[in-house]
Parts: sequence; structure tokens; C-alpha cells
Amino acid sequence: QVQLVESGGGAVQAGESLRLSCKASGNFRSINVMGWYRQAPGDSHDLVAHITSDGNTHYADSVKDRFTISRDSANYTVYLQMERLKPEDTAVYFCAAEGVRRWGGNGLYAYWGQGTQVTVYS
Repeated sequence: QVQLVESGGGAVQAGESLRLSCKASGNFRSINVMGWYRQAPGDSHDLVAHITSDGNTHYADSVKDRFTISRDSANYTVYLQMERLKPEDTAVYFCAAEGVRRWGGNGLYAYWGQGTQVTVYS
């Protein structure tokens, strides 16, 4: 099994910043993609940003130029630096690990964290 533990959520005023962290641990030998999704009440589960093992990044249009994703591959940790937060960024943010190879097998798996709440007040 693979566990993803998120931290760094909270409540801030519009225009402020937050940094989310997510560390993967457990029975795996590699992770291809790590990223963040978010879900606001009544909304779908949407990709915020992801980063591949070789450092390629992708961002949702709504967060480009405000959010930065980075990765410490040696420690299987992914970060999301969120700047100039807006009330519409309010959501539960979920860490994801995709293309996970476990020891003792050839399959690829995906795992999710439990989510961390981000609330932005206007």
C-alpha cells in the first residue's frame, strides 16, 4: 500500500499565500506523476497541477501564474505554493500519485490523500 499525507491547508484572506505539502510512503519503487486536485462543494474533482518524475509541469488555467508545483523526488514529496489566493480557490485539495510502481509487480497504480481544506475569505 501507498500512503499520501498532506499538510499545509488553512484559512487565509484573499491575496495571501499558502503552501501545501504531500509526502508519499509505503510499498513502492517509483512514482511517475504527483499532483494536486481540488473539489469545492457541489463541484467536480478538478486537476490543479501535476508534475512528472522528470520535472514537466501542467497547470489548470485558473491557477497559472499564481500556483507553483514542485517535487522532491528523492523524498517522494510534492509541494504546491499558492500565491494571490482568491475566494474561488476555496476547496478541499487532494494529493495524487499516479503511475506508481510497487515492489514485486509490474502494474501501475494511483493513490489519493485524504484531502486538506483551503478556505480563502474575501
